[in-house]
Amino acid sequence: MTDPRINDEGWIGVDLDGTLAYYDGFKGDDVVGEPIEPMVRQVRKWLADGRDVRIFTARSPHPAIRKFCKDNLGKILPITNLKDHNMQALYDDRAVGIKRNEGIPFDDDNVEQVFGEEDDEENEDD
Repeated sequence: MTDPRINDEGWIGVDLDGTLAYYDGFKGDDVVGEPIEPMVRQVRKWLADGRDVRIFTARSPHPAIRKFCKDNLGKILPITNLKDHNMQALYDDRAVGIKRNEGIPFDDDNVEQVFGEEDDEENEDD
């Protein structure tokens, strides 16, 4: 079996809240924020290129998410909260990219965004 990340046969996961749609706190299943245009443009490009793009969210697949997709992406995307071996990439405002088989982040910027700035004194070994 070939790795789907190499030959573009896998799917791309895109988080909804804070990545594809503006998010400033959960307001209910039926409320989806305004589209975040740079990510919307990227998803439209992937779709135009024939890529399999899915909404990857902790939310249940509510009709409001399907409406957001139809209104902003031109089609309803599959909605999931499960990864599998065919997922090529995940675009998410909370994810911290880790170097494969090394356990260290690619970039400290997203670590700080997710967890806040680290205090080096608190993290030092005694």
